[in-house]
Amino acid sequence: MSGRKYSKIKNASFSNQSLTSPTPYAVKIVTTRTKKGAIFDVSFQESKPYIYQMRSIIILIFFFLSASVIAQSQLLAKNYFDQGEYEKAITLYEKLVRKNPGQLNLLKSLVEANQQLKQFEVAENLLINKLNSRNIFPELYVELGYNYSLQDNDSLANQNYQMAVDFVERSPNYIFNVGKSLEKYNLLDYAVIAYERVMVVNPRLDFNMQLARIYGEQGNHEKMFVKYVDLIEKNPSNKNMAQRNFSLYITEDSTNEGNIILRKILIRKIQDDPNILFNELLSWLFIQQKDFKKAFVQEKAIYKRVGEDLRDIGNLAIITINAEDYKNAQDIVNFIIENSDTPETKLQGHQYLMTIALKTTPEKDYDKIERQFETLFETFGRSARTYFLQIDYNHFLAFKMNKKDEAIANLKTLSESKLTSYQEARVKMELADILVYDEKFNQALIYYSQIQKKVESNILAQEARFKVAQTSYFKGDFEWALVQLDVLRKSTSQLIANDAMQLSLMIRDNSMEDSTQTALNKYAKADLMAFQLKDNEAIIAFEEISLNHKGEKIEDEVLLKLGELYEKTEQYLKAEASYLKLIEFYNDDILADDAHFRLAELYQKKLQQPDRAKELYEQIIFNFADSIFFVEARKKYRTLRGDEIN
Repeated sequence: MSGRKYSKIKNASFSNQSLTSPTPYAVKIVTTRTKKGAIFDVSFQESKPYIYQMRSIIILIFFFLSASVIAQSQLLAKNYFDQGEYEKAITLYEKLVRKNPGQLNLLKSLVEANQQLKQFEVAENLLINKLNSRNIFPELYVELGYNYSLQDNDSLANQNYQMAVDFVERSPNYIFNVGKSLEKYNLLDYAVIAYERVMVVNPRLDFNMQLARIYGEQGNHEKMFVKYVDLIEKNPSNKNMAQRNFSLYITEDSTNEGNIILRKILIRKIQDDPNILFNELLSWLFIQQKDFKKAFVQEKAIYKRVGEDLRDIGNLAIITINAEDYKNAQDIVNFIIENSDTPETKLQGHQYLMTIALKTTPEKDYDKIERQFETLFETFGRSARTYFLQIDYNHFLAFKMNKKDEAIANLKTLSESKLTSYQEARVKMELADILVYDEKFNQALIYYSQIQKKVESNILAQEARFKVAQTSYFKGDFEWALVQLDVLRKSTSQLIANDAMQLSLMIRDNSMEDSTQTALNKYAKADLMAFQLKDNEAIIAFEEISLNHKGEKIEDEVLLKLGELYEKTEQYLKAEASYLKLIEFYNDDILADDAHFRLAELYQKKLQQPDRAKELYEQIIFNFADSIFFVEARKKYRTLRGDEIN
């Protein structure tokens, strides 16, 4: 105990809960009265383990406080660096390096800050001193080499890069840091040599994944594809990762160099080794090229060898239908029906056929589709098993045949049958959509609300909430629509979140300048017509808005909507004019990237003007980097330009 004299001492005994010391201990709390107040002192007796515990706690507290201070200093130094205030950054980094000599990242940051000020000699001395220390950091040879390269001293730079490579060949365990540093400065040739050498020295180390990626970055596509295919062959779980990397080098164009190389490699592999993995990869390649007939050949070959199920062929059917290649889709679906050994699979095949029929049958032959549906119900019944077929049928009745009442009655009956919660929600979603079509908004809203309660944890609930907002918007209740949309802007579904944000912005933008919301009400009614598939009526309504509300905030929305409807009704020149007008007068608008992309697609797919399409894709790349169309536009631009995709 301290030798200080105390004016007052209080003794308190506590039961020690420590496993190391079951005996009681005494804590003495001492209060010394001074002019400035009371001073408390605590001393411990008897229980030494408790003292050690307290010391440990104090040390931990000190450690965390120190770590917090260091972290704050690092953050401040980085902020200075990012803002170009390199002198201030250097001052902080120098202090941090002195206090934390073992943290190599701090030294690297200090070196980089000096390099920004062209203080290369200072950076050189920092690196050399660290290399001469007791600790081994061979990646610093790379940093030193790069410092020389900044001074155009390629000879010394290469000497140091080579020293790093030679070091890891002797001590392969250092390859991770050295390889990372070499890749950081795009020293890919040295990185390849380093990875290849250490794999020879220590075969247990595997850097084939890194090598495959680097081969691609070097433009050595054949070595890259071979390496990835080998990786898949050794471990099939690598397939998805490899396909993601393949996508960087192949396009929809079968004559693209990457496509040709990969196709040759896979065909050669199939000839040498009957591994279905190669058929799967070849099928995937053909799908990327939208050559669904050839993909189907590969999937049939897989099925004949494995014969487990038709799931992959079913997926191919869906992809082919979505790509609007209905002829090949029909061949694929017929194969599913002919080879299905379960009623469920056969039913699914017939559903696909009806989807194709709905997409391809002209209006004058709609009665034939109705009879086809009825034939299927005679075969498979009207039960929970055919609920999805019934949804399609009643959608057809309402939206195509204008038999709304019949469709509503059918779906109400179906919703009351023995269905799962999800099935019931799907049925009610279609029922509500038809009620909106019939402009029975309040009834529709009730069903959308029921869906949210029925499947609250499912994405379907979020879709129902969006439709509540959309329905409220259709009926002119913009305030309630905004309440729903604000919730959905944080939706887990990116598609729903984007739709919600777009509708929310449109309502807000067109409510601020026009308190009466005249134009917005007209727009909502025209938009409802589009939802009802009354395309010609919707076009007339939007054209009226465009004419009578020229120059108002809503005009850009109208122009985009007209462009979409003109495309849908195959009035391509009118669509072109609408998009061009939007681009001309609203090029800084939130919808400008939509107009650029849609017009580019129109030129490429319908008007056969690839050069004009390329120009628009290029404008998206340079002017709309944050657009959701950016990635697709870049890929299509490179394809049209004839680039080797990398």
